[in-house]
Amino acid sequence: MTEAIKNLSFKVLFDAMADAMVLIESDGRIVLMNPAALQLFGFSENELEGLTIDRPIAPRYRKQYQHYQALFFNKPVKLPMGSGTEFIVLDRSGQEMLLDVSLSPVELQQQLYVLITLTVPRQRQKTENALRESEERLRLAKQAAGFGIFDYNFKRSIVYWDEQMRRFWSGYTGKTISYEGFVAMIHPDDRADRQAAIDYAMDSASRGEYKAEYRVVDPVDGTERWISVVGRVYFEADCANRLVGIAQDVTEQKILRKKLGMQRDEAEKILKQQVAAHTASTIAHELNQPLTAISAYSEVVLHALQSNDLNVKNLKKALEGCVEQAQRAGHSLHELIAFLQQGELLAESLDLNDVIREALDIASNDGYERFRSKLNLEKNLPAVQCNRTQVQKVLVNFFRNAVEAMRTVDSPILTITTKAQTLNEKSIALVIVQDSGPGLDQTMAKRIFEPFFTTKPSGIGMRLTISRALIKDNGSQLWVDADTKTGAKFHFTLPFGP
Repeated sequence: MTEAIKNLSFKVLFDAMADAMVLIESDGRIVLMNPAALQLFGFSENELEGLTIDRPIAPRYRKQYQHYQALFFNKPVKLPMGSGTEFIVLDRSGQEMLLDVSLSPVELQQQLYVLITLTVPRQRQKTENALRESEERLRLAKQAAGFGIFDYNFKRSIVYWDEQMRRFWSGYTGKTISYEGFVAMIHPDDRADRQAAIDYAMDSASRGEYKAEYRVVDPVDGTERWISVVGRVYFEADCANRLVGIAQDVTEQKILRKKLGMQRDEAEKILKQQVAAHTASTIAHELNQPLTAISAYSEVVLHALQSNDLNVKNLKKALEGCVEQAQRAGHSLHELIAFLQQGELLAESLDLNDVIREALDIASNDGYERFRSKLNLEKNLPAVQCNRTQVQKVLVNFFRNAVEAMRTVDSPILTITTKAQTLNEKSIALVIVQDSGPGLDQTMAKRIFEPFFTTKPSGIGMRLTISRALIKDNGSQLWVDADTKTGAKFHFTLPFGP
């Protein structure tokens, strides 16, 4: 057995090695490749004739390799793996691979050769395997959620997008598209709002956060689909460089939300009518008897005056009855109001900016999302003392009224500006809500808080009346700016907490 092992040829051992091995001459010409190396590079044995070791090395590393080769042949020593010898090599198809390399000098018949052993770095292999698994999980997640991915390069004005994004854009086939072509298929009415969202994200103060919803129009049949986009702008030297994000088709959700919004509006309308009818019925019932009595006493007085039967005692008694019944009617009304106001929530210390943002979300989710919101909220605003539900109701009423008013204006951009700031001279918070609608004339501004006064055909004119009452319940005031030149502008104050 020992003699047999001694007689094993170099070629047999060379071919038996599991690692890829290459034997080269001093001029770099490849003499042998073992089967593992042939498989790694994708060569066949008959392709090795005249092939130099430079051929599989990536062009940008060839000079570096030639330098190492000259050093090695000048002083041939074993260089094990992990000694810093690694190269990017190419397989037969041109695919790059990072390989660890060990070098061993071999002298045969007074001729110096180099035995090169090549292995894929284990850690890199693990990383690549993990990356492939991660990419596969991302692909499956994208497929399940219907997400599309895009990368908008600001400098080159090119959008890189995946297959799902191309489906959103009516099956556009190119892996890239010019920014102008990308925007051309977005609904004209949505472009300004989308651009405003990008401008906001490109401001470094926004931390690059980008959110937008817009319609994409199929140029063939004119069908529309709603796209919801979330992304982030990346900066270089404080300059916006690229926008990377994901997109999702939310058309079905939009249709469902609109349908639910219409159903909710109809239900709210019916409820308001029922509440108004029951309230009117209750008021009529409470006032019927005292009004009837007042009428009867008044007829007695009138009859006495007409007949000149001026019995002072009887007249006094009749007039006292009128006063008593009038007081009874007023007392009944106060009791009814007190009953309707039962169950009010207690005031608490709140972050006013959070309350405003929550009210915007409520208005958007209720089907009033077709507006651009501009927030100018004072940072580090002291906490206010108020009832969250009541103040949110007031803000939602403002947002709803603003959207309904702005819909009457022929403008693609409906903007609601909301400000929150400190009135230092009074140590209270001031909130201002202004829309870009038609505004209010002097007559409307004077009557806007009157019960049942409305400028809308389907309104009952109670939102602002209720809103003023709610703010008053929180110890503050609500008023309208009658002199504003653009849209309607409402103000209300809230006290700071203790």
